[in-house]
Amino acid sequence: MSEVSIREVPPSAPTETGPRRFTLRQRIILRIIIGLGYWVIRIIGPTMRVCISREDGAQETIGQRPLIGSFWHACIIPATYMCRNLGVRVMSSNSYDGEYMGRIIRKFGFVAVKGSSSRNAVRALLGLRRALGDGWSVAFTLDGPRGPRYKVKPGPVALARSSCVPLTMFHMAVDRAWVLNTWDRLIIPKPFSRVLMRFGKLIPVPSDASDEELERYTAELQASLDRVRNFAEANVSKVGTTEFPVLQ
Repeated sequence: MSEVSIREVPPSAPTETGPRRFTLRQRIILRIIIGLGYWVIRIIGPTMRVCISREDGAQETIGQRPLIGSFWHACIIPATYMCRNLGVRVMSSNSYDGEYMGRIIRKFGFVAVKGSSSRNAVRALLGLRRALGDGWSVAFTLDGPRGPRYKVKPGPVALARSSCVPLTMFHMAVDRAWVLNTWDRLIIPKPFSRVLMRFGKLIPVPSDASDEELERYTAELQASLDRVRNFAEANVSKVGTTEFPVLQ
């Protein structure tokens, strides 16, 4: 019955990359971070005790596509494991931080489209729109790459209007985790921790929505992300009960 046991292995897809050079020291650090990050996710991921919960009208399966997904940067590690090998297209920052995160998630079957909320955003959004047209889902860590924390940016809503693909959102709460002292308070689940993944109701955005209406949909997305985060954090301790059974 597990959703995570049924996986699509995406075909090889070209990643949008541009010429970018790093110093020898940066390349060495990149290799260390990428290797460490990959093995942390690969070793801890299978031990997580995960329950998936949904609001009425939410997506039916993790692999449902095409959808425009949003979640907070803090839960990128458990999200990477849960959404692995689905061919999800993600916006990857051109920054040094974005480079190592992009390389890690590619090892788990994600496809990075270069850009960020501040640089090359138009090019990246066009790439994500093409991916939606080809039937793939795309995802945003909405408060990345540098915050402000838990604050929605308008990219997904504009993309939903231009593509006629609905918005989806989720949060992953972890009952036992290492929390890094970073801007996003990055969560690294401890082995065998409980995890509650809560999906919010899909939000369709009409293709003829005005700019003023886009602001309303952006506020709705913010409210939905806040709501699923509050629900997940309030109920994660119940994972493993009859109310919130663990995926098998």
